[in-house]
Amino acid sequence: MNLKNTAPKKAATRKTNLKSIFRPFSLTPDKANKTYNILVLLNTFLLLAGGAFLVYQMQHDFAQFRVERLSSTWGFMFFAIATTLFLYKAGFFIYQLFLYFRYKPIASVSNEELPTVTVIVPAYNEGKQVYATLKSLTKSDYPKEKIQLLAIDDGSKDDTWHWMKETKKQLGDQVAIYQQPENKGKRHALYRGFNIGTGDVFVTVDSDSVVNTNTLRNLVSPFITNEQCGAVAGNIRVLNNAKALLPKMLDVSFVMSFEFVRSAESKLNSVLCTPGALAAYRRTAVLACLPEWINQKFMGKPSDIGEDRAMTNMILKQGYHVLFQRNAYAYTNVPERYKGLYKMFIRWGRSNVRESIAMAKYVFTDFREGSKTGSRLLFFSQATKLVMCYPFLLFMLYFIMVHPVLFVSSTLASILVLSSFQTIFYAKRYNFSESFWAYTYSILYTFGLFWITPYAIATASRSGWLTRELPQQE
Repeated sequence: MNLKNTAPKKAATRKTNLKSIFRPFSLTPDKANKTYNILVLLNTFLLLAGGAFLVYQMQHDFAQFRVERLSSTWGFMFFAIATTLFLYKAGFFIYQLFLYFRYKPIASVSNEELPTVTVIVPAYNEGKQVYATLKSLTKSDYPKEKIQLLAIDDGSKDDTWHWMKETKKQLGDQVAIYQQPENKGKRHALYRGFNIGTGDVFVTVDSDSVVNTNTLRNLVSPFITNEQCGAVAGNIRVLNNAKALLPKMLDVSFVMSFEFVRSAESKLNSVLCTPGALAAYRRTAVLACLPEWINQKFMGKPSDIGEDRAMTNMILKQGYHVLFQRNAYAYTNVPERYKGLYKMFIRWGRSNVRESIAMAKYVFTDFREGSKTGSRLLFFSQATKLVMCYPFLLFMLYFIMVHPVLFVSSTLASILVLSSFQTIFYAKRYNFSESFWAYTYSILYTFGLFWITPYAIATASRSGWLTRELPQQE
């Protein structure tokens, strides 16, 4: 008998038996991912419950801290300002709630009434995703003879141009593709599209987004029903939220930002930002401000960020209404890692600073017919966040140094209370189980991203897209 040959077979058999024994206890990637998500949510609720419990147990310490602060002149002044702002924010939130319940998206007009549209898709280092974007647009139930679809490669360093050519081969005359000689930035890619486009309405769609079949017709219908409409913001949801934690959190945040905040802004005819992922503009309104937009500068430097917010601002300045269409959906990819997330937020923060300054120059003038109170209230709400940013940051740092336990516990208890509205709102609109990510996101933003706004203010003059060179998963 050959023992050398039988020993390996026996060992292999034992390994196989062990695998079969432990297989029921092993986790597939999907199960492991779900388990991890559950653990994150459990830890979130433990933190929030712990914070609420500490606040209850330390009521005497909180009372003593308030007495100490109110006994000093600076402490009393800060308390008075903070109370005033809190009452204003609470009142403004109730006003937003009132506007939200009054908001209704405009239903699609008939095929005969729909305007001609030029859909512009700028792309940079997007790879195969641009193919999915263009395909989703060609599946729209919009009259084919009224759509001009333009895809513009902004000097990509990957295979984006290859996928554009593949799309062209499949779709033929349904899409026209162009390539910038070098990377000039998204604003210049859009500028080329605006100059080429022949539609009565320009629609911009990011190359990492996909749309529903009825998105285009719903998006542009307000231009027919409202002659004063100059721009329309689409409803943005997260595309890559199946597994990664950050996209799950951002999806809840986006629903609050778009479906609540922009619904309220739309009732005031003053949506402050039409998102690059999906927006529509009246042709005449764009052409009227196009030279100013492409040559825009901030502190002497060309603006290469915030092109969507800048276009919105310039159209509002002309006296047009800017609306939101909740029934026009686009699904877009968002960062899956912290580095990509904070870079995206920095870019948005700098744009917010720049355009708030630009808006201050006209919002208190007679810039349009009819009521301008709503626009001014929205501006004031934005401006107070920027003006009070550093005072509250200093108070927070002081609070942490003097009473770290009181700070952490009160902050967690506040998140538990304030984020509950966002949770309920998302649960009512979409999914109950996913709504709890609102709490996790609030903790992340409060403790991990609080520095974004003060940093963006301090570096508002800096240019650069920040995330353009990052891998897509970032």
